[in-house]
Amino acid sequence: MSRVLSVVTSQLRRNVYFYPSLFRVLQRSLSSTAPDRYAAVQGDANGSTPLGMRWKDSAETVIIGGGCVGVSLAYHLAKAGMKDVVLLEKSQLTAGSTWHAAGLTAYYHPGINLKKIHYYSIKLYEKLEEETGQAVGFHQPGSIRIASTPERVDELKYQMSRAHWHPNPQSLISPEKIQELFPLLNMDKVLAGLYNPGDGHIDPYSLTMALAAGARQYGAKLYFPAPVTGLTPTAEGKWDVETPQGTIRANRIVNATGFWAHEVGKLVGFQHPVIPVHHQYVVTASVPEVKALKTELPVIRDLEGSYYLRQERDGLLFGPYERQEKMKLQESWVTDGVPPGFGKELFESDLDRIMDHVEAAMEMVPVLKDADIINVVSGPITYTPDLLPMVGPHQGVRNYWVAIGFGYGIIHAGGVGKFLSDWIMNGEPSYDLIELDPNRYGKWTSTAFTAAKARESYGFNNIVGFPKEERFAGRPTERVSGIYETLKSKASMGFHAGWEQPHWFYKPGDDVGYKPSFRRTNWFEPVGRECKLVMEKVGVMDLTPFGKFIVRGKDSTKLLERLFANVIPKVGVTNISHMLTPRGRVYAEVTVTQLSPGEFMLVTGSGSELHDLRWIEQEAVEGRYSVEITNVTDDMGVLGVAGPNARKVLQKLTDEDLSDSAFRFLHCRSVTLADIPVTAIRISYTGELGWEMYHKRQHTASLYQAIMEAGQEEGIDSFGAYAMNSLRMEKGFRAWGAEMNCDTNPLEAGLDYFIKLNKPADFIGKQALLDIKAKGLSRKLAYLTMQTDDVDPEGNETVWHNGKVRVSFFN
Repeated sequence: MSRVLSVVTSQLRRNVYFYPSLFRVLQRSLSSTAPDRYAAVQGDANGSTPLGMRWKDSAETVIIGGGCVGVSLAYHLAKAGMKDVVLLEKSQLTAGSTWHAAGLTAYYHPGINLKKIHYYSIKLYEKLEEETGQAVGFHQPGSIRIASTPERVDELKYQMSRAHWHPNPQSLISPEKIQELFPLLNMDKVLAGLYNPGDGHIDPYSLTMALAAGARQYGAKLYFPAPVTGLTPTAEGKWDVETPQGTIRANRIVNATGFWAHEVGKLVGFQHPVIPVHHQYVVTASVPEVKALKTELPVIRDLEGSYYLRQERDGLLFGPYERQEKMKLQESWVTDGVPPGFGKELFESDLDRIMDHVEAAMEMVPVLKDADIINVVSGPITYTPDLLPMVGPHQGVRNYWVAIGFGYGIIHAGGVGKFLSDWIMNGEPSYDLIELDPNRYGKWTSTAFTAAKARESYGFNNIVGFPKEERFAGRPTERVSGIYETLKSKASMGFHAGWEQPHWFYKPGDDVGYKPSFRRTNWFEPVGRECKLVMEKVGVMDLTPFGKFIVRGKDSTKLLERLFANVIPKVGVTNISHMLTPRGRVYAEVTVTQLSPGEFMLVTGSGSELHDLRWIEQEAVEGRYSVEITNVTDDMGVLGVAGPNARKVLQKLTDEDLSDSAFRFLHCRSVTLADIPVTAIRISYTGELGWEMYHKRQHTASLYQAIMEAGQEEGIDSFGAYAMNSLRMEKGFRAWGAEMNCDTNPLEAGLDYFIKLNKPADFIGKQALLDIKAKGLSRKLAYLTMQTDDVDPEGNETVWHNGKVRVSFFN
């Protein structure tokens, strides 16, 4: 490590006039020996495969990658009873990002179901040493997220409103309590804190070795060094996993290879959108003030300073997240590949990049100014464009699963191992985690986009987490509709699966632009105006981001009967149908239209495009249905026209009779509007009279212009996604991902009308629903009206009744 530290000294010399004591102690530390925990581990790891040992030549599951996530999955699958689990690690267990991780564990997560991942991980780590006999070095002093601005206090209150329907312990605490828990803080700017008792940190190496011991205990085989050199799919959907020691035939493979995920993905034909980030943290020698404490300090996260800080023995460990213009990506590993020998190595450090954070930390924790630095760690951590990992089966190829892109792999490892194990063993996820779905990315996700978004996500690690957050790096992608150029200066745009879609529109006098807040902000009145437009006149919305599939073939009806709980519509008719899991949960909501005998158009939400397509394709293959499934999402544009004047406007553009008797609700017809061929469906998610018009994407601009010109007398205008969401809730229309998902069955979500339990076909989930209905429901969706001044429910807030948590909002 002396080479790394000498580089750090030269980088820091330019900052000596700020903190001369820090520079001196850093110089003195150059000849010191770093603790083993932070030194590059060399040589063989415990449990490597003995030379000459005969490997298994077949397996139920082959996991590629021996970091904490891969080993956790091996442990959970074997513990769940899977007999043939094999893990292949190219060098040593923990090589990659695991061994040098700071090891933080936190109950807190700003999302909803990811809290379950965190909770399970911590509960597992608490008992893992007792179960396996392997020490894990788990410390649980708690953690405090520090708010030092009024806006941060709002953020903490917002997160508290979403906390109590989870078991995760969390409370809002005062500056006095913060000082009591962390007496070394400078309290001048501290306004409040979010406290999670039970948070802490764990030794990543020891954790992985304990999971490995447990995996072996339950029968899994862990082979290393065992680089994977080839992945070949078989006709029956299995995989030949090639290594220098031979080939293993697997029923499924799981890519859990950390910063090698891109290379392994290429063996299958995928360009996974992951990229390594240089993350640095600093470790100090013993600090007298820390050593004098009788209890371990809680982990603190100074959100304005954008760093975490925890106790490390009698010293401190400090890790910042640099701003996006300063942080460093290892882009060459995406374009040129990871250096073959890179495993338990580090990058050279660069303290210049983090000096702003160093200064902020020294102001907040003054004892840092005189602390001896014994190590600066700079290692690769893999990021996805949105910071969240990619977890689950991948669309486009059979029996290929991923668990990659972990920016916080230690706290995710336990819960993700359990989540994936349950999914693999039971054929469906144990709960909804669509935000981690690897299929949220598609061909539109370029390397340039991935790099731009990863830089943004890393730099925004501790920014205020507003509702309805938008991030603009890397936008727009190739996914823009034909009217994007027309609308982009007139609307606040949202990002939906690569698409740009208007959220709300500006008028003269409006406060324009993206201005997020925890309170009512600049979009509130304009959205009300758009709702009134659709209810009283007529509005046009760009619905191009919908996911759109064509299913045709001799078994198309049989396949859809198996997939959907509703009856299959007749030719020229549309209905709302739901795909259910075997347990009877709502996997997807889809609009199904039979265009011609045996030819169907399926339409789903933009965020569900490949999520739903994977499920459909899987059933088609496993059931041996003779069908052709085509994803036409990028080929078709969609415009929605809704409001009491919708018929008057559209009738001006066609000779077709659009009267109520001639063109009934939930019917479909091929028409010509303004000389443009259109598949028109009489349906509107707003609940008003309306049509959705599907057409070739290159015709969107001409069709939009014609509709807008035809509707001038009727007061036509554009409206956005915020207004549509408000209108659909007022009508009681459910939305997948809000009122229903894989955590909800359709009966408790109030979808009884769309579920045909008496239809002859044995659709997926039918028996489970019959059992649920016979047993009776324990909960039911309800709509509440709230009177507020300037703070509105955003979704998943906790509802209390008589001092107890009863339900949560799905807004």
